[in-house]
Amino acid sequence: MESRHLLTFLAVVEAGSFTRAAQKLDYAQSSITAQIQALETELEAPLFDRISKKVILTDAGRRLLPYAQEISKMHALAKDALRSQAEIAGTLVIGAPESLAAFRLPGIIREYRQRYPKVKIMLKPGVCWELSALVHSGELDLAFLLQPETEDKDLHKEILIHEKMALVAPVDHPLARLQLVEPVHLKDETILHTEPGCTYRTLFERHLNSHGVFPDLNLEFWNIEAIKQCVMAGLGISFLPLITVQNELREGKLAKLAWDDTSQRVATQIVYHMKKWKSPALNEFLLIVGRHASMWGREETN
Repeated sequence: MESRHLLTFLAVVEAGSFTRAAQKLDYAQSSITAQIQALETELEAPLFDRISKKVILTDAGRRLLPYAQEISKMHALAKDALRSQAEIAGTLVIGAPESLAAFRLPGIIREYRQRYPKVKIMLKPGVCWELSALVHSGELDLAFLLQPETEDKDLHKEILIHEKMALVAPVDHPLARLQLVEPVHLKDETILHTEPGCTYRTLFERHLNSHGVFPDLNLEFWNIEAIKQCVMAGLGISFLPLITVQNELREGKLAKLAWDDTSQRVATQIVYHMKKWKSPALNEFLLIVGRHASMWGREETN
């Protein structure tokens, strides 16, 4: 069975007629007819009913269709795999929470754009559960998540790094002098939170609640930079990934409290659908992500 016959079969199905399929493929109509007849002879079954100048799939044609579509997909994959890097093009739709979009992705995207300028990258922000749902639905090619390790039979997940967390306060805050800050110490503190649905916010709140601590004074922000500025201004304390506050800690603008984050740790991970076709553009992106992730652990500071 020749693949070109199957591709012609698909063209007829999509075009709805032999004439339009011939125009699409730039073949003579007699060539289209000959290829379909050769396929029907080999399969020993008619694939189309010709009714009033229309072509309608027979039962045999309907059963052949998914196999022809799969072969067409593999045909495209084989061609793409042999293209040079300079020819890699297309669009990647990537999701990430704000903290990763701002502090993990810039270097990755910069290198990728330098190597593959013909690929358009669309970055969609969101909280982790929303991004997972968009990967499930196929709206995202790939998502970066910041959450505990979880299993999902439909998604391929890869842990890139286990992130350190930091409970930060103004440098002159009384809690900065304690050798160990306990949940009870936060009972009367103002907590500056990220948006609802944020994974590490949820873990932090559960930890406090499990120790009978339910702070009354909470402020919500949709931007980590705003949270940091408010903490530095003395408006409260906040629980954030260490990567988002490293510069401020190094410069002495924030204090890192002696907090046990064992039960609130999260991992930066990438996910994509198990059944998602990994285009050359996506494969190259994953390779660059892997190279950057291998360096992250060595760059982390306490």
